[in-house]
Amino acid sequence: MNELGIERLCAFGMPPVDFVELAADLGCDCVGIGLAPMQGFNPDNHPDWSLRDSPALRRELRAATRDSGVRISIVEGFAVAPGHDVRSFAGDLDLVRELGADRIACVSLDQDLERTIDGFRVLAEMAAERGLLVSAEMGSLGPYGLVDPALAVERGVAMSNFSLLVDAMHFFRLGNTIEQFAAMDPAVIGYVQLCDAPCEPRFETYMEEAMYERMAPGDGELPLREFVRFLPDEIVVSLEIPMRSLAEKGMGPRERIAPCVEAARAMLEGRVRRGPSSG
Repeated sequence: MNELGIERLCAFGMPPVDFVELAADLGCDCVGIGLAPMQGFNPDNHPDWSLRDSPALRRELRAATRDSGVRISIVEGFAVAPGHDVRSFAGDLDLVRELGADRIACVSLDQDLERTIDGFRVLAEMAAERGLLVSAEMGSLGPYGLVDPALAVERGVAMSNFSLLVDAMHFFRLGNTIEQFAAMDPAVIGYVQLCDAPCEPRFETYMEEAMYERMAPGDGELPLREFVRFLPDEIVVSLEIPMRSLAEKGMGPRERIAPCVEAARAMLEGRVRRGPSSG
């Protein structure tokens, strides 16, 4: 079975305790969070907050996860970038461990593949010291959006706590195929983010669409029914479905997210898994 989660991008800055309670209300198993809200768009008028700056909020979040049974599946906000020493993330990694999360998401803003691998390796070593897992998101920001360089990154880091994060929109819109996903060793995939999207761009920039306007599973054109068939067992499948247009019309977070959860659950429950001789 795959745990079903929701990512922070769905809720545009909702405080973490409220987000955990929402996930519990929707019957989800887990949430993906950051240590502070993403800035720039707050249609629901959430108050500002910081897990870095507030020990009280960290205690409240730990209590909320314990009482609700909704765990923190991943914490975002870790990046390899030119001129930036990833060792500066030591304090944030300590907070991830304090919160009871077991995995961080990382990206690379450096187009050099070898520097990306080196940075991820250091981050994975630091995470391992704290009992944490690291999953690098295949996306448009770094040099490993395609399968071959992504697998080269996984082999180059060569740490048992390091894996790839596959976001369905990034994976297919950047040119990868369902055949490539089916051929990937399930052991290299540590986390999956699910959404739907058209095959062709709808916005002036790719990042605007990725950050603000995605679709519920089944509402777009991505080959998601085939995609979920080849998901590794036991990994988290978390929804990353920001819907700016609905938020701007006054639809609240629960109303936006609930249909996405229902669509994802139906797709996952209805999938036909790959058999030992199929695929």
